[in-house]
Amino acid sequence: MRILLIEDEGALARPLREHLEADHHIVEWFTTLDEANSAIRTLEYDVVLLDLQLPDGDGLSFLSAVRDRHISTPIIILTARDKVSDRIDGLNRGADDYVIKPFDLDEVKARIQTVCRRSMDQSTQTVELRDMVIHLSDHSVIRAGQDVRLTVKEWTVLEVLLRRKSKIVPKESLEAAVYAYGEEVESNALEAHISRLRGKLGKDLIVTHRGMGYSLSP
Repeated sequence: MRILLIEDEGALARPLREHLEADHHIVEWFTTLDEANSAIRTLEYDVVLLDLQLPDGDGLSFLSAVRDRHISTPIIILTARDKVSDRIDGLNRGADDYVIKPFDLDEVKARIQTVCRRSMDQSTQTVELRDMVIHLSDHSVIRAGQDVRLTVKEWTVLEVLLRRKSKIVPKESLEAAVYAYGEEVESNALEAHISRLRGKLGKDLIVTHRGMGYSLSP
């Protein structure tokens, strides 16, 4: 899962990012609305964690702008504003949840899972594919009765391909899902991840469409 974290307090953002990354998520952390706007215009995120008091403005303006652009990505507000009127305002502007600081890291993780489940067809949470059972909710793969360990980037590639079913996913889209915003990507890095996935899950599972991208084998 790719998460956009918008928070200017490093003492809060760093442990939250580490906690989520330990759970195999890609977390991109920005401290200003300007940076966050550039990122969300460029990439697709599974969820946004949004502080309200930021150096270059109020997070509610970012929230309203995102919803005005018809971006439906789940957004969770993380803030010290604890008045009921603030919560109502945030939810009315399109937030999916509202969490008061200070918060427990596991609670935030649970809230993320909850809002993402709401926005996703429940039938897609467990996928049976060939001799594999793939659980999207806990990022696990069982092949022929054995657990298969995937790296974060390998899992991200597999998840994107699964959600597109047998449709071709352009190489650029896969790279955008796997690598952080602005991260330098070596020319054959994606191919290396796909090669390792084939070794773990079946050499003919992922089909290469030259000049177009990749798809799961029908």
